[in-house]
Amino acid sequence: MSAQRTYWHLQARERVPSAYEIATTRLLYYPERGFELPTPIAAWYERHQGGSRLRASWQTFADPQATTYSSYVASRNEREAFADQIARSMEETGYDRELDPRWLDVLSAVLPVLRYPCHGLHLLCCYVGQLAPEGRVVVTCAFQAMDELRRIERLARRMRLLMDMRPGLAANARPTWEHEPAWQPLRRVLERLLVTYDFGTALVAALLVFKPAFDALFMRGFARLAAERGDRLLFELFASLDQDCRWHEVWVDACIGAALVDEPRNVEPIREWIDSAWPETKSALAAAIEPWGVDAARAEALLRDVDAACTARWAALGVGSNAE
Repeated sequence: MSAQRTYWHLQARERVPSAYEIATTRLLYYPERGFELPTPIAAWYERHQGGSRLRASWQTFADPQATTYSSYVASRNEREAFADQIARSMEETGYDRELDPRWLDVLSAVLPVLRYPCHGLHLLCCYVGQLAPEGRVVVTCAFQAMDELRRIERLARRMRLLMDMRPGLAANARPTWEHEPAWQPLRRVLERLLVTYDFGTALVAALLVFKPAFDALFMRGFARLAAERGDRLLFELFASLDQDCRWHEVWVDACIGAALVDEPRNVEPIREWIDSAWPETKSALAAAIEPWGVDAARAEALLRDVDAACTARWAALGVGSNAE
């Protein structure tokens, strides 16, 4: 008898498995075997994971970048070093003193509050990951959750530097998030998503609809506005963070694609969830532009860019709106 040369669940591949395959294949036992004890959490998973209209074996899903812990740490270490360099440059050169005071007003109104929806996105990603029925989805969500924390930390550091010019700017961030009219539609969408327990609905509404639209508006639209207002370093910081967001879109696309390959009928619930989530998301983002201090034409142009990017992406996946 020849000696076994790899893990039993990877033998059928008849080749040496990659580090990604070893680290991510067949991590979860309970979707097939069930939980060892009949606790209330088992009923939760049965209802919101097993009972979801999104049904797939997920065997065809793989992160297109084959992200492992070591590759994640290496890539984010480079981006963190770049972000640190930007922060040092701002601090050592008195960067904020050279910015237009009107732009400082915009930064003071937007950045402290922006931490709150980013916290919401972190929580949403964690929920989708812990309910996911496939280990590779769990792994990618875990790495994405770390990216969301990195973004929050970078926003907080940028806010702290601004406090040297505007000492009290962070004091009203939470009341603004909770009560300022411009932010309430966005808060409403996030809070509803945070109580969207069905796995398929949460995956699509949060990670295929809301998050990419939010990222397109703030990481790209707001970054371009910063560059126009002379804030080159914020543009570069957001562009660096946007590299993470681009990967989030790539793996979610692969996940949705795998679900459609496994079960083509998944297209109908996915379309329904997109059609349900998109109008309120778009309306919320439109309201959130108000503190940016741009005119109506520019605000409409920003929203058109977000709309075009999202609808083109859904069409490419084959899950575009039935109304199109």
